[in-house]
Amino acid sequence: MRGVQTDLFGKAPPVALPPGLRHADDIIDAAEERALIARLEGIAVTPFRFQGWLGKRLTTSFGWRYDFDDASFGPTEPIPDFLLPLRDRAARFAGLAAEDLVQALIVRYDPGAGIGWHRDRPVFEHVVGISLETPATLRLRRRVAGGFERAALPLAPRSIYHLSGEARHNWEHSIVEMDVRRWSVTFRSLSAKGLKTLSRAK
Repeated sequence: MRGVQTDLFGKAPPVALPPGLRHADDIIDAAEERALIARLEGIAVTPFRFQGWLGKRLTTSFGWRYDFDDASFGPTEPIPDFLLPLRDRAARFAGLAAEDLVQALIVRYDPGAGIGWHRDRPVFEHVVGISLETPATLRLRRRVAGGFERAALPLAPRSIYHLSGEARHNWEHSIVEMDVRRWSVTFRSLSAKGLKTLSRAK
């Protein structure tokens, strides 16, 4: 699906969402969301760490983890069974095999937490995110002559997005700081670089 940015960025003109970004609402229903959040609340999450700095969002990874303190990448605890049906739906939406989505990243955004501009680490390829509990805004930008081209996508609770291709590799994205709590579950596949790491770990 494609959409048009509203005037959130002042001087930047509205642009269509970049190729490689797909989005849909209601990947799960409200009852499934409540049950999923109840299970997520039982998972230990810790402040995001980046080179000794502690972020406001709380995270944990399953399957594979990337350590931003020392740039290490390797296997960790398996994806919990209760997340596998959600992974199945995420894979179908993205046109992937469920087994391709080898990492699950759980993030809890408490009030004041967001995520700054970034591209996911190159050991990952497809990025499939599910938003829970509270609406959020996914912002996107890419550098062009004289500044940035920008776009924005509202993320409703229970919605899903998929980053691949141009949107994944040529655009940065961020999440606006939250006023209330929000959860997200993000599944990722490994890139060619990540698969090399996987083969070395076996």
